[in-house]
Amino acid sequence: MLGVLGMTLLLSSCVSQKKYAELESKQKETQDLLNSATVKLNTCLEEKATANSRLQTLEDQNAFLKANNQELINNMGNLTTLTTKGAENLEKSLESLKEKDLTIRKLQDAITRRDSVNLALVQSLKGVLGNLDDEDIEISVEKGVVFVSISDKLLFSTGSYTVTQAAKNVLGKVAQVVNNKPDFEFMVEGHTDNVPYRGSNGVLLDNWDLSVKRATSVVRILEKDFGVAPARMTAAGRSHYAPLVDNNTSDNRAKNRRTRIVVLPKIDQFYSMIEEGMKDPAINN
Repeated sequence: MLGVLGMTLLLSSCVSQKKYAELESKQKETQDLLNSATVKLNTCLEEKATANSRLQTLEDQNAFLKANNQELINNMGNLTTLTTKGAENLEKSLESLKEKDLTIRKLQDAITRRDSVNLALVQSLKGVLGNLDDEDIEISVEKGVVFVSISDKLLFSTGSYTVTQAAKNVLGKVAQVVNNKPDFEFMVEGHTDNVPYRGSNGVLLDNWDLSVKRATSVVRILEKDFGVAPARMTAAGRSHYAPLVDNNTSDNRAKNRRTRIVVLPKIDQFYSMIEEGMKDPAINN
């Protein structure tokens, strides 16, 4: 019985070790699986954290892009407004430039017409006065104005404001031209040298008086003897304050003693030229 019992115990012990080995093997396998699962879990957790971080970054970027997009939309609206205003301003500027260019062309046309009239006037004056000595009479155009300068030796005696009989022939020729140009006004200017006036007639005080009296004498001759309308004339005296040359020699003083007729287009006539230019289809087109 003891032997049988011993055999029984021995067999029982052998079976338990086998199962133990199997269990141990299964435990190891399970542990390996657990370790593998743990590694995978940690990997997943890391990937999740990375994904969460990336998600947050993307969300931040999305929010930034949305805000940026809204700002761009606002800027586009402002830019559209500015562009519209800029286009309107540009259009106004172009229109203004067109108007200015048109005005300039109209003025140029009026000036061209005025210059043409002045040229015709100069030719007429030279036609009737061309046989005179250039030292005694000079015709010129300066800044759109026609000047007829007559030396005093043709018009007056020394220190006198009485027009000589010979001078009336010259003034008659000038009157012939200006009477044919009713659209012009003119001013008669008396000029002296710088030698002080020493007359004793009690009428004249100085060169101012002498220059003015000489101008009025010419105006009266043109009016009474040659029918020039007095409303078209102005008499002025410049004394010795507008010399042609220095009063340092007798010849120079002789040049400065002169009577100058300044022929002027009427202001309203000049504006009429401009208005006519405005109506000119060649300009308006």
